[in-house]
Amino acid sequence: MSAPRAGMSAPRAGMPAPRGASSGSLSWSAGPASASGSSAAGSSTGSSSDPGSGAASDSSASPDLLYSEDEEDLRAAVRRLLDDHCIPAEVLARTESGTPHDRALWKLLAEDMGLAGLLVPEYFGGQGATHREVAVVLEELGRSLAPVPFLTSAVVATDALLGCVADHAGVGLGDALAPGDAGAGTEDAGSATSAGGGGSDERGAGAPAAELLAELATGRTVAVLALPLAMGAGAFAGGEAAVGAGCPRVRHEGGALHGQITGVADAATADVLLVSADTGLYAVDVRQDGVVVTARTSLDGTRPLADVALTAARGRILTAHPQRVLPRALDVGAGLLASEQLGIADWCLTETVRYTRDRHQFNRPVGSFQALKHRLAQLWLRIVHTRAAARNAADALATGSPETVLAVALAQSSASDTAVHAAEEALQLHGGIGMTWEHPVHLYLKRAKANSIALGTAAQHRQRLASLVDLAPPAG
Repeated sequence: MSAPRAGMSAPRAGMPAPRGASSGSLSWSAGPASASGSSAAGSSTGSSSDPGSGAASDSSASPDLLYSEDEEDLRAAVRRLLDDHCIPAEVLARTESGTPHDRALWKLLAEDMGLAGLLVPEYFGGQGATHREVAVVLEELGRSLAPVPFLTSAVVATDALLGCVADHAGVGLGDALAPGDAGAGTEDAGSATSAGGGGSDERGAGAPAAELLAELATGRTVAVLALPLAMGAGAFAGGEAAVGAGCPRVRHEGGALHGQITGVADAATADVLLVSADTGLYAVDVRQDGVVVTARTSLDGTRPLADVALTAARGRILTAHPQRVLPRALDVGAGLLASEQLGIADWCLTETVRYTRDRHQFNRPVGSFQALKHRLAQLWLRIVHTRAAARNAADALATGSPETVLAVALAQSSASDTAVHAAEEALQLHGGIGMTWEHPVHLYLKRAKANSIALGTAAQHRQRLASLVDLAPPAG
Protein backbone atom coordinates (compact mmCIF):
# COMPACT_ATOMS: atom_id res chain seq x y z
CA MET A 1 0.00 0.00 0.00
CA SER A 2 1.25 3.48 -0.77
CA ALA A 3 2.46 5.76 1.99
CA PRO A 4 -0.18 7.91 3.68
CA ARG A 5 -0.79 11.18 1.90
CA ALA A 6 -0.16 14.30 3.94
CA GLY A 7 -3.27 16.15 5.03
CA MET A 8 -5.70 13.39 4.12
CA SER A 9 -6.85 12.88 7.69
CA ALA A 10 -7.61 16.51 8.42
CA PRO A 11 -11.08 16.63 10.00
CA ARG A 12 -13.82 18.79 8.58
CA ALA A 13 -13.43 22.27 9.96
CA GLY A 14 -15.02 22.43 13.38
CA MET A 15 -15.44 18.67 13.67
CA PRO A 16 -13.77 16.03 15.84
CA ALA A 17 -10.99 14.05 14.26
CA PRO A 18 -11.82 10.41 13.48
CA ARG A 19 -10.83 8.03 16.22
CA GLY A 20 -8.59 5.12 15.40
CA ALA A 21 -7.84 6.48 11.93
CA SER A 22 -4.22 5.43 12.16
CA SER A 23 -4.84 1.72 12.57
CA GLY A 24 -8.27 0.75 11.28
CA SER A 25 -8.90 -0.90 7.94
CA LEU A 26 -11.91 -1.59 5.85
CA SER A 27 -12.67 -3.73 2.82
CA TRP A 28 -14.74 -1.99 0.18
CA SER A 29 -17.21 -4.70 -0.66
CA ALA A 30 -20.79 -5.29 -1.67
CA GLY A 31 -21.51 -8.96 -2.16
CA PRO A 32 -20.21 -10.23 -5.48
CA ALA A 33 -18.90 -6.82 -6.49
CA SER A 34 -16.04 -6.34 -4.07
CA ALA A 35 -12.52 -5.08 -3.97
CA SER A 36 -10.24 -5.33 -0.98
CA GLY A 37 -8.30 -2.30 0.02
CA SER A 38 -7.71 -0.06 2.98
CA SER A 39 -10.33 2.58 3.40
CA ALA A 40 -9.65 6.25 3.59
CA ALA A 41 -10.43 6.03 7.27
CA GLY A 42 -7.93 3.25 7.68
CA SER A 43 -4.96 4.77 5.91
CA SER A 44 -5.57 8.48 5.94
CA THR A 45 -3.39 9.69 8.75
CA GLY A 46 -1.59 12.96 8.32
CA SER A 47 2.02 13.66 9.20
CA SER A 48 1.10 15.23 12.52
CA SER A 49 -0.39 13.46 15.51
CA ASP A 50 -2.32 16.59 16.43
CA PRO A 51 -5.60 16.59 14.52
CA GLY A 52 -5.78 20.31 14.81
CA SER A 53 -2.50 20.82 13.01
CA GLY A 54 -0.73 19.34 10.04
CA ALA A 55 -0.98 19.54 6.31
CA ALA A 56 -4.53 20.84 6.39
CA SER A 57 -3.25 24.11 7.82
CA ASP A 58 -0.33 24.37 5.43
CA SER A 59 -1.71 26.79 2.86
CA SER A 60 1.54 26.67 0.85
CA ALA A 61 1.23 22.95 0.08
CA SER A 62 0.54 22.15 -3.56
CA PRO A 63 -2.74 20.39 -4.29
CA ASP A 64 -2.52 16.67 -4.99
CA LEU A 65 -4.42 16.06 -8.23
CA LEU A 66 -3.48 12.40 -8.63
CA TYR A 67 -5.55 9.45 -7.43
CA SER A 68 -4.13 7.42 -4.57
CA GLU A 69 -4.04 3.63 -4.50
CA ASP A 70 -6.91 3.57 -2.01
CA GLU A 71 -8.98 5.85 -4.21
CA GLU A 72 -8.43 3.59 -7.21
CA ASP A 73 -9.45 0.57 -5.11
CA LEU A 74 -12.61 2.39 -4.11
CA ARG A 75 -13.29 3.32 -7.73
CA ALA A 76 -12.90 -0.29 -8.87
CA ALA A 77 -15.30 -1.56 -6.21
CA VAL A 78 -17.97 1.05 -6.98
CA ARG A 79 -17.65 0.57 -10.74
CA ARG A 80 -18.03 -3.21 -10.50
CA LEU A 81 -21.12 -2.86 -8.36
CA LEU A 82 -22.66 -0.32 -10.74
CA ASP A 83 -21.82 -2.44 -13.78
CA ASP A 84 -23.80 -5.27 -12.20
CA HIS A 85 -26.70 -3.34 -10.70
CA CYS A 86 -27.10 -0.09 -12.68
CA ILE A 87 -27.80 -1.13 -16.25
CA PRO A 88 -28.74 1.72 -18.64
CA ALA A 89 -31.91 -0.02 -19.80
CA GLU A 90 -33.10 -0.32 -16.20
CA VAL A 91 -32.24 3.32 -15.47
CA LEU A 92 -34.26 4.37 -18.52
CA ALA A 93 -37.17 2.20 -17.43
CA ARG A 94 -37.15 3.84 -13.99
CA THR A 95 -37.37 7.32 -15.49
CA GLU A 96 -40.60 6.23 -17.17
CA SER A 97 -42.03 4.73 -14.00
CA GLY A 98 -43.37 6.20 -10.81
CA THR A 99 -40.32 5.05 -8.84
CA PRO A 100 -37.27 6.74 -10.37
CA HIS A 101 -35.07 6.12 -7.33
CA ASP A 102 -33.41 2.71 -7.07
CA ARG A 103 -33.71 1.81 -3.40
CA ALA A 104 -32.07 -1.59 -3.85
CA LEU A 105 -29.01 0.03 -5.42
CA TRP A 106 -28.93 2.66 -2.67
CA LYS A 107 -28.92 -0.10 -0.06
CA LEU A 108 -25.93 -1.76 -1.72
CA LEU A 109 -24.00 1.50 -1.97
CA ALA A 110 -25.03 3.11 1.31
CA GLU A 111 -25.40 0.21 3.72
CA ASP A 112 -23.32 -2.63 2.30
CA MET A 113 -20.39 -0.50 1.08
CA GLY A 114 -20.80 2.20 3.72
CA LEU A 115 -20.65 5.05 1.20
CA ALA A 116 -23.44 7.05 2.88
CA GLY A 117 -21.11 7.72 5.81
CA LEU A 118 -17.94 8.64 3.94
CA LEU A 119 -17.95 12.24 5.18
CA VAL A 120 -19.25 11.36 8.64
CA PRO A 121 -16.49 11.16 11.28
CA GLU A 122 -15.93 7.79 12.91
CA TYR A 123 -17.03 9.33 16.22
CA PHE A 124 -20.55 9.50 14.77
CA GLY A 125 -20.42 6.06 13.18
CA GLY A 126 -19.17 7.06 9.74
CA GLN A 127 -16.10 6.19 7.68
CA GLY A 128 -14.14 9.35 8.47
CA ALA A 129 -13.00 9.69 4.86
CA THR A 130 -12.41 12.92 2.94
CA HIS A 131 -13.91 14.77 0.02
CA ARG A 132 -11.35 13.16 -2.27
CA GLU A 133 -12.88 9.73 -1.78
CA VAL A 134 -16.37 11.18 -2.16
CA ALA A 135 -15.28 12.76 -5.45
CA VAL A 136 -14.16 9.36 -6.76
CA VAL A 137 -17.55 7.86 -5.89
CA LEU A 138 -19.35 10.73 -7.62
CA GLU A 139 -17.29 10.23 -10.77
CA GLU A 140 -18.52 6.65 -10.95
CA LEU A 141 -22.11 7.59 -10.13
CA GLY A 142 -21.93 10.16 -12.92
CA ARG A 143 -20.63 7.56 -15.36
CA SER A 144 -23.61 5.32 -14.63
CA LEU A 145 -26.27 7.98 -13.89
CA ALA A 146 -27.13 6.01 -10.76
CA PRO A 147 -30.59 7.14 -9.55
CA VAL A 148 -29.60 7.39 -5.88
CA PRO A 149 -29.58 10.37 -3.46
CA PHE A 150 -25.84 10.32 -2.83
CA LEU A 151 -25.10 13.96 -3.70
CA THR A 152 -28.14 15.34 -1.91
CA SER A 153 -27.99 13.20 1.23
CA ALA A 154 -24.44 11.87 1.72
CA VAL A 155 -22.81 15.14 0.61
CA VAL A 156 -24.92 18.31 0.92
CA ALA A 157 -27.19 17.33 3.82
CA THR A 158 -24.34 15.60 5.65
CA ASP A 159 -22.12 18.66 5.42
CA ALA A 160 -24.93 20.89 6.64
CA LEU A 161 -25.35 18.65 9.70
CA LEU A 162 -21.62 18.68 10.34
CA GLY A 163 -21.80 22.45 10.28
CA CYS A 164 -24.68 22.42 12.74
CA VAL A 165 -22.70 20.31 15.20
CA ALA A 166 -19.67 22.57 14.85
CA ASP A 167 -21.81 25.71 15.21
CA HIS A 168 -23.49 24.37 18.34
CA ALA A 169 -20.08 23.55 19.82
CA GLY A 170 -19.01 27.15 19.22
CA VAL A 171 -16.10 26.12 17.02
CA GLY A 172 -15.11 28.32 14.10
CA LEU A 173 -14.85 26.95 10.59
CA GLY A 174 -11.08 27.23 10.72
CA ASP A 175 -10.70 25.17 13.89
CA ALA A 176 -10.83 21.46 14.61
CA LEU A 177 -11.85 19.61 17.76
CA ALA A 178 -9.52 17.03 19.17
CA PRO A 179 -10.98 13.56 19.80
CA GLY A 180 -11.21 14.28 23.49
CA ASP A 181 -13.44 17.27 22.76
CA ALA A 182 -15.64 15.40 20.33
CA GLY A 183 -18.57 15.40 22.66
CA ALA A 184 -18.55 19.16 23.07
CA GLY A 185 -21.35 19.57 20.59
CA THR A 186 -23.42 16.65 21.81
CA GLU A 187 -22.94 16.15 25.54
CA ASP A 188 -25.18 18.16 27.84
CA ALA A 189 -27.18 19.18 24.80
CA GLY A 190 -30.35 18.08 26.46
CA SER A 191 -33.34 16.72 24.72
CA ALA A 192 -34.19 17.60 21.14
CA THR A 193 -35.86 20.97 20.82
CA SER A 194 -38.91 20.97 18.59
CA ALA A 195 -40.06 23.74 16.33
CA GLY A 196 -42.47 24.66 19.04
CA GLY A 197 -39.74 25.10 21.61
CA GLY A 198 -39.01 28.72 20.94
CA GLY A 199 -37.64 28.69 17.42
CA SER A 200 -34.24 30.26 18.02
CA ASP A 201 -33.43 28.33 21.19
CA GLU A 202 -30.26 26.35 20.49
CA ARG A 203 -29.87 24.60 23.83
CA GLY A 204 -30.92 21.28 22.33
CA ALA A 205 -29.75 21.85 18.77
CA GLY A 206 -26.50 19.89 18.93
CA ALA A 207 -28.05 16.56 19.86
CA PRO A 208 -30.54 16.29 16.96
CA ALA A 209 -27.83 17.12 14.42
CA ALA A 210 -25.46 14.53 15.88
CA GLU A 211 -28.21 11.91 16.06
CA LEU A 212 -29.26 12.54 12.48
CA LEU A 213 -25.64 12.32 11.33
CA ALA A 214 -25.40 8.88 12.87
CA GLU A 215 -28.60 7.84 11.12
CA LEU A 216 -27.35 9.08 7.74
CA ALA A 217 -24.09 7.19 8.21
CA THR A 218 -25.99 3.89 8.32
CA GLY A 219 -27.58 4.59 4.95
CA ARG A 220 -31.03 3.65 6.25
CA THR A 221 -32.11 7.29 6.53
CA VAL A 222 -32.04 9.80 3.67
CA ALA A 223 -31.96 13.52 4.43
CA VAL A 224 -32.27 16.27 1.84
CA LEU A 225 -31.60 19.97 2.20
CA ALA A 226 -34.91 21.57 1.27
CA LEU A 227 -33.65 24.28 -1.05
CA PRO A 228 -34.17 24.63 -4.81
CA LEU A 229 -31.57 22.62 -6.72
CA ALA A 230 -30.61 25.73 -8.67
CA MET A 231 -29.62 27.64 -5.52
CA GLY A 232 -25.91 28.15 -4.93
CA ALA A 233 -23.90 29.57 -2.06
CA GLY A 234 -24.15 33.01 -3.64
CA ALA A 235 -27.74 33.26 -2.40
CA PHE A 236 -26.32 33.66 1.10
CA ALA A 237 -23.71 36.28 0.18
CA GLY A 238 -23.75 39.14 2.62
CA GLY A 239 -24.65 37.07 5.66
CA GLU A 240 -27.88 37.07 7.58
CA ALA A 241 -29.34 40.12 5.87
CA ALA A 242 -29.24 38.44 2.46
CA VAL A 243 -30.67 35.07 3.42
CA GLY A 244 -34.09 36.08 2.14
CA ALA A 245 -32.82 37.04 -1.32
CA GLY A 246 -33.72 34.19 -3.64
CA CYS A 247 -34.37 31.81 -0.76
CA PRO A 248 -37.70 30.07 -0.13
CA ARG A 249 -39.82 31.76 2.50
CA VAL A 250 -40.54 29.36 5.35
CA ARG A 251 -41.82 30.88 8.56
CA HIS A 252 -42.11 29.63 12.09
CA GLU A 253 -45.47 30.49 13.60
CA GLY A 254 -47.40 29.05 16.49
CA GLY A 255 -44.80 26.38 17.20
CA ALA A 256 -44.82 24.98 13.65
CA LEU A 257 -43.40 25.55 10.17
CA HIS A 258 -45.33 26.99 7.24
CA GLY A 259 -44.24 27.61 3.67
CA GLN A 260 -43.50 26.12 0.27
CA ILE A 261 -40.23 25.16 -1.40
CA THR A 262 -40.05 24.37 -5.10
CA GLY A 263 -37.61 22.33 -7.14
CA VAL A 264 -36.02 20.25 -4.37
CA ALA A 265 -33.92 17.40 -5.74
CA ASP A 266 -34.58 13.91 -4.33
CA ALA A 267 -37.25 15.22 -1.95
CA ALA A 268 -39.53 12.34 -2.97
CA THR A 269 -37.13 9.77 -1.56
CA ALA A 270 -36.18 11.66 1.60
CA ASP A 271 -37.07 10.56 5.10
CA VAL A 272 -36.03 13.89 6.63
CA LEU A 273 -35.99 17.38 5.15
CA LEU A 274 -33.56 20.02 6.42
CA VAL A 275 -35.68 23.16 6.23
CA SER A 276 -34.27 26.67 6.54
CA ALA A 277 -36.82 28.92 8.20
CA ASP A 278 -36.78 32.45 9.59
CA THR A 279 -35.75 31.19 13.03
CA GLY A 280 -33.27 28.45 12.18
CA LEU A 281 -32.58 25.21 10.36
CA TYR A 282 -34.97 22.37 11.23
CA ALA A 283 -35.11 18.62 10.68
CA VAL A 284 -38.60 17.79 9.46
CA ASP A 285 -39.92 14.23 9.24
CA VAL A 286 -41.71 13.83 5.90
CA ARG A 287 -44.11 11.19 7.26
CA GLN A 288 -46.19 13.68 9.23
CA ASP A 289 -49.46 15.10 7.98
CA GLY A 290 -48.13 18.64 7.71
CA VAL A 291 -45.67 17.76 4.94
CA VAL A 292 -46.74 17.25 1.34
CA VAL A 293 -44.15 16.35 -1.30
CA THR A 294 -45.40 16.67 -4.88
CA ALA A 295 -43.30 15.29 -7.73
CA ARG A 296 -42.60 17.62 -10.66
CA THR A 297 -41.99 16.80 -14.28
CA SER A 298 -38.20 17.05 -14.46
CA LEU A 299 -35.84 17.25 -17.41
CA ASP A 300 -33.54 14.80 -15.63
CA GLY A 301 -35.59 11.78 -14.61
CA THR A 302 -32.64 10.22 -12.80
CA ARG A 303 -32.58 13.06 -10.24
CA PRO A 304 -36.22 14.14 -10.04
CA LEU A 305 -37.41 17.36 -8.48
CA ALA A 306 -40.36 17.88 -6.18
CA ASP A 307 -42.21 20.70 -4.45
CA VAL A 308 -42.51 20.68 -0.68
CA ALA A 309 -45.48 22.22 1.13
CA LEU A 310 -45.35 22.70 4.91
CA THR A 311 -48.55 23.32 6.82
CA ALA A 312 -48.15 23.36 10.59
CA ALA A 313 -45.24 20.93 10.25
CA ARG A 314 -43.24 19.98 13.31
CA GLY A 315 -39.45 20.06 13.27
CA ARG A 316 -36.40 19.69 15.49
CA ILE A 317 -34.12 22.71 15.51
CA LEU A 318 -30.58 21.99 14.35
CA THR A 319 -29.13 25.50 14.51
CA ALA A 320 -30.50 29.01 14.90
CA HIS A 321 -27.92 30.28 12.38
CA PRO A 322 -28.47 28.55 9.02
CA GLN A 323 -26.50 31.30 7.28
CA ARG A 324 -23.39 29.96 9.02
CA VAL A 325 -23.69 26.41 7.69
CA LEU A 326 -25.66 26.47 4.43
CA PRO A 327 -23.17 28.41 2.26
CA ARG A 328 -20.46 25.90 3.14
CA ALA A 329 -22.78 22.94 2.44
CA LEU A 330 -23.77 24.36 -0.95
CA ASP A 331 -20.11 25.00 -1.81
CA VAL A 332 -19.22 21.42 -0.89
CA GLY A 333 -22.06 20.22 -3.10
CA ALA A 334 -20.96 22.41 -6.01
CA GLY A 335 -17.31 21.42 -5.69
CA LEU A 336 -18.09 17.70 -5.65
CA LEU A 337 -20.78 18.01 -8.32
CA ALA A 338 -17.87 18.85 -10.63
CA SER A 339 -16.62 15.29 -10.16
CA GLU A 340 -20.02 13.90 -11.14
CA GLN A 341 -19.98 16.12 -14.22
CA LEU A 342 -16.49 14.82 -14.96
CA GLY A 343 -17.82 11.27 -14.82
CA ILE A 344 -20.60 12.15 -17.27
CA ALA A 345 -18.15 13.72 -19.72
CA ASP A 346 -15.74 10.81 -19.41
CA TRP A 347 -18.48 8.27 -20.20
CA CYS A 348 -19.61 10.29 -23.21
CA LEU A 349 -16.09 10.45 -24.62
CA THR A 350 -15.34 6.77 -23.97
CA GLU A 351 -18.56 5.55 -25.55
CA THR A 352 -18.25 7.89 -28.51
CA VAL A 353 -14.69 6.77 -29.26
CA ARG A 354 -15.80 3.16 -29.02
CA TYR A 355 -18.75 3.76 -31.34
CA THR A 356 -16.72 5.63 -33.96
CA ARG A 357 -14.25 2.77 -34.01
CA ASP A 358 -16.96 0.17 -34.55
CA ARG A 359 -19.16 2.13 -36.94
CA HIS A 360 -17.97 1.80 -40.56
CA GLN A 361 -18.74 4.01 -43.52
CA PHE A 362 -17.12 3.84 -46.95
CA ASN A 363 -15.33 0.68 -45.78
CA ARG A 364 -13.50 2.42 -42.93
CA PRO A 365 -14.26 3.33 -39.32
CA VAL A 366 -15.96 6.72 -39.09
CA GLY A 367 -13.52 7.59 -36.32
CA SER A 368 -10.71 7.56 -38.86
CA PHE A 369 -12.05 10.67 -40.57
CA GLN A 370 -9.97 13.69 -39.66
CA ALA A 371 -12.90 15.96 -38.81
CA LEU A 372 -14.13 13.50 -36.17
CA LYS A 373 -10.62 12.98 -34.84
CA HIS A 374 -10.25 16.71 -34.24
CA ARG A 375 -13.59 16.96 -32.44
CA LEU A 376 -12.78 14.04 -30.16
CA ALA A 377 -9.27 15.33 -29.49
CA GLN A 378 -10.65 18.75 -28.51
CA LEU A 379 -13.19 17.08 -26.25
CA TRP A 380 -10.43 15.02 -24.61
CA LEU A 381 -8.47 18.20 -23.88
CA ARG A 382 -11.48 19.84 -22.28
CA ILE A 383 -12.05 16.80 -20.08
CA VAL A 384 -8.39 16.79 -19.00
CA HIS A 385 -8.69 20.43 -17.94
CA THR A 386 -11.94 19.73 -16.12
CA ARG A 387 -10.41 16.74 -14.33
CA ALA A 388 -7.63 18.96 -12.98
CA ALA A 389 -10.14 21.57 -11.78
CA ALA A 390 -12.44 18.97 -10.19
CA ARG A 391 -9.57 17.20 -8.42
CA ASN A 392 -8.25 20.55 -7.20
CA ALA A 393 -11.66 21.38 -5.70
CA ALA A 394 -11.92 17.97 -4.01
CA ASP A 395 -8.40 18.29 -2.61
CA ALA A 396 -9.08 21.83 -1.37
CA LEU A 397 -12.22 20.66 0.43
CA ALA A 398 -10.38 17.69 1.92
CA THR A 399 -7.42 19.68 3.22
CA GLY A 400 -9.30 22.78 4.34
CA SER A 401 -7.41 25.02 1.92
CA PRO A 402 -7.97 28.77 2.36
CA GLU A 403 -8.59 28.85 -1.40
CA THR A 404 -11.48 26.38 -1.27
CA VAL A 405 -14.11 28.85 -2.48
CA LEU A 406 -11.85 29.81 -5.38
CA ALA A 407 -11.26 26.16 -6.26
CA VAL A 408 -15.00 25.40 -6.20
CA ALA A 409 -15.84 28.35 -8.43
CA LEU A 410 -13.09 27.37 -10.86
CA ALA A 411 -14.23 23.74 -10.99
CA GLN A 412 -17.84 24.64 -11.69
CA SER A 413 -16.83 27.24 -14.26
CA SER A 414 -15.27 24.40 -16.24
CA ALA A 415 -17.24 21.25 -15.40
CA SER A 416 -20.75 22.44 -16.24
CA ASP A 417 -19.91 23.43 -19.81
CA THR A 418 -17.65 20.43 -20.39
CA ALA A 419 -20.31 17.91 -19.37
CA VAL A 420 -22.95 19.52 -21.60
CA HIS A 421 -20.54 19.77 -24.54
CA ALA A 422 -19.44 16.14 -24.14
CA ALA A 423 -23.05 14.94 -24.09
CA GLU A 424 -23.94 17.02 -27.13
CA GLU A 425 -20.93 15.69 -29.04
CA ALA A 426 -21.82 12.13 -28.04
CA LEU A 427 -25.38 12.61 -29.27
CA GLN A 428 -24.25 14.00 -32.61
CA LEU A 429 -21.38 11.60 -33.28
CA HIS A 430 -23.52 8.58 -32.50
CA GLY A 431 -25.58 9.51 -35.54
CA GLY A 432 -29.06 8.07 -35.92
CA ILE A 433 -28.74 5.58 -33.08
CA GLY A 434 -28.00 8.46 -30.70
CA MET A 435 -31.38 9.99 -31.52
CA THR A 436 -33.30 6.92 -30.42
CA TRP A 437 -35.05 6.71 -27.06
CA GLU A 438 -33.52 3.31 -26.33
CA HIS A 439 -29.94 4.59 -26.43
CA PRO A 440 -28.89 6.07 -23.07
CA VAL A 441 -27.02 9.09 -24.46
CA HIS A 442 -30.09 11.32 -24.08
CA LEU A 443 -30.13 10.53 -20.36
CA TYR A 444 -26.58 11.84 -20.06
CA LEU A 445 -27.46 15.00 -21.96
CA LYS A 446 -30.45 15.61 -19.67
CA ARG A 447 -28.39 15.04 -16.51
CA ALA A 448 -25.63 17.32 -17.86
CA LYS A 449 -28.17 20.04 -18.67
CA ALA A 450 -29.84 19.74 -15.26
CA ASN A 451 -26.46 19.81 -13.49
CA SER A 452 -25.45 22.93 -15.41
CA ILE A 453 -27.95 24.97 -13.39
CA ALA A 454 -27.62 23.00 -10.14
CA LEU A 455 -26.01 24.76 -7.17
CA GLY A 456 -25.31 27.81 -9.32
CA THR A 457 -24.79 28.18 -13.06
CA ALA A 458 -21.39 28.33 -14.71
CA ALA A 459 -21.95 32.05 -15.35
CA GLN A 460 -22.66 32.67 -11.66
CA HIS A 461 -19.53 30.78 -10.66
CA ARG A 462 -17.46 32.75 -13.18
CA GLN A 463 -18.74 36.00 -11.72
CA ARG A 464 -17.85 34.75 -8.27
CA LEU A 465 -14.44 33.64 -9.49
CA ALA A 466 -13.80 37.06 -11.02
CA SER A 467 -14.72 38.81 -7.77
CA LEU A 468 -12.40 36.55 -5.78
CA VAL A 469 -9.38 37.44 -7.93
CA ASP A 470 -10.33 41.11 -8.36
CA LEU A 471 -11.19 40.91 -12.03
CA ALA A 472 -14.08 42.48 -13.87
CA PRO A 473 -16.93 39.97 -14.22
CA PRO A 474 -17.21 38.36 -17.66
CA ALA A 475 -19.56 40.02 -20.09
CA GLY A 476 -22.94 38.36 -20.47
